[in-house]
Amino acid sequence: MIVVVGSGPAGVMCAAALRRRGCEVTLLDGGLDLEPERRQRLDRLRRTDPETWPDDWLQEIREATVAKAGGVPLKLVSGSDYPYRDVERLTPFSNRRCSSRPTLARGGFSSIWGAAVMPYASRDIEDHWPLRVADLEPHYRSVFERAPLSAVEDDLAAGFPLYSESHPPLESSATADAMLRSLDGARGELRRRGVTHGRSRLAVRAQDDDSGPGCIYCGMCLHGCPHELIYNSATTLDELRRDGLQYGGDRVVRRVEEHDDAVTLHCVSRADGVTSRIDAERVYIAAGVLGTTRILLESLNAFDRTLPMLDSQYWLLPLLRRAADGDPSHEALHTLAQLFLEIDDPAVSGRTVHLQLYTYNDLYRRAVRSTFGPLGGLAQRLGAGLLRRLVLVQGYLHSEESPRIDVTLRRGNAGASSTLELRQVDNPTTRPTLRRVVKRLHELRRAIGASPVRPLLRVAPAGRGFHSGGTFPMRETPGPFQSDLLGRPHGLSRVHAVDATVFPSVPATTITLSVMANAHRIGSTPVED
Repeated sequence: MIVVVGSGPAGVMCAAALRRRGCEVTLLDGGLDLEPERRQRLDRLRRTDPETWPDDWLQEIREATVAKAGGVPLKLVSGSDYPYRDVERLTPFSNRRCSSRPTLARGGFSSIWGAAVMPYASRDIEDHWPLRVADLEPHYRSVFERAPLSAVEDDLAAGFPLYSESHPPLESSATADAMLRSLDGARGELRRRGVTHGRSRLAVRAQDDDSGPGCIYCGMCLHGCPHELIYNSATTLDELRRDGLQYGGDRVVRRVEEHDDAVTLHCVSRADGVTSRIDAERVYIAAGVLGTTRILLESLNAFDRTLPMLDSQYWLLPLLRRAADGDPSHEALHTLAQLFLEIDDPAVSGRTVHLQLYTYNDLYRRAVRSTFGPLGGLAQRLGAGLLRRLVLVQGYLHSEESPRIDVTLRRGNAGASSTLELRQVDNPTTRPTLRRVVKRLHELRRAIGASPVRPLLRVAPAGRGFHSGGTFPMRETPGPFQSDLLGRPHGLSRVHAVDATVFPSVPATTITLSVMANAHRIGSTPVED
């Protein structure tokens, strides 16, 4: 028996590859899921017309999410915080100036992600990785055999292929369509300045198919899609279970112990704290970078050893259009990213800078109300026209130009759980790079059709964007606290790390698709005992 630890995107894609090879696979995770009463409400909603959805419940879901000028502190699922529960009890951690966290949710952080999917470009990994993009390409395609893709074959495809034959697009908002016309009209100027643009690429079921109905444009994406059309790896887990995969959804793995011909996993029940042991031929760990790092450090008895964790700097910047494109508050739309901009210019950054553009959503009004407190209502009324012209950039930098997070596992006292200490270490190149990015957007404001509001740039703490990895980076010849091309940490032969823990760098162009592809690559590769 082979064990996969974690049901997030890496875990299920690794498990799918192992099952395709004919392996007997058991998948373990913490198994936290949406509360049954909320699940029942969603089931009822799906059977009714959106026009009849109860306003009080929709308002309850919307109000549960806190929105501030710096973003959303914690993204919820239909008003529930279940993806964040029990982690401090079972996998204690502490942040110092950073904002990283693990999850014990079924489906991992795909239960709350923004669904943006872009592959890596050769120029962003060739100096760091022992792999090439060509090594990942067949596995990008395998990912889209199980996950949906909403996309358009546009200018982005030259540098970032779609890797999918079927990719029906979502409809864009009126604001996004207007901006796209402006961008298309300035294509030559944008290219000269190193900017490529296109429609967003999202792991969303856009149209009706054999799996079920497509998007109904209810505007609830950022609160949890009522029809669950945003890809969640828990869906793939269910498919694999129907195909014979065994699932243990109440097992938190503490550490692994490798023997000559087997691996013992030491687990604890999330529900009642009872400990257990499981023996396996081989183990593939996909517990997320924090979860996997914790398990490996504990297994190696590497307490008090500090490892650098790489991060892709996440930041927000409002853009303001000269005029509103109708009243988006009454428009039927999706509220995920609408457009992508990729900046590839050495005068701005040595690596690709990835920008996701979001047009109107109900959180804009919430952010105004939260920011201005008692004056929020007045500011909202006075600024209604501005809200209609507002576009939000969510940007990422390559890990070379981002802060890192130092990770140290501290042993617990008197049998208590160990604590993962996380501390941000600033990168002196981050702020200058961001200034150059904002300057480039300002220079191209006519081409983009919107101007950056530079004073409102918000730079998030490291880890806030959940694009982190690299604590056990892959190397051709790994040394201590490094891994080989199959994710096996130095000194281990039957234990594989298969998530972003093994990434030698973290490019800006979204992490989840490449995490899934690399996990599928590792799971697809036979290993001799």
